[in-house]
Amino acid sequence: MTFAWKAAGLTYNRYLTVASRVVRRSLKEEKRLAAERRGVSEIRFAKWSNGKQGELKNLEQANAAAAVESAAQGGQ
Repeated sequence: MTFAWKAAGLTYNRYLTVASRVVRRSLKEEKRLAAERRGVSEIRFAKWSNGKQGELKNLEQANAAAAVESAAQGGQ
């Protein structure tokens, strides 16, 4: 027996994201706003080269830029 999220073609992380969004949207206004603020996260990363840390980058922005670049290369 497989899990419903797996049968739907979702990863577990994506399933959790969707489920948490549904729960937050079902809350009353005051509690919904507080829950949405807690749901925001910011992850940063840096590439290391020769033992030195590179520039810190926001993961969400880097992923969006990579998707745009990938789409541009695929369209050529």
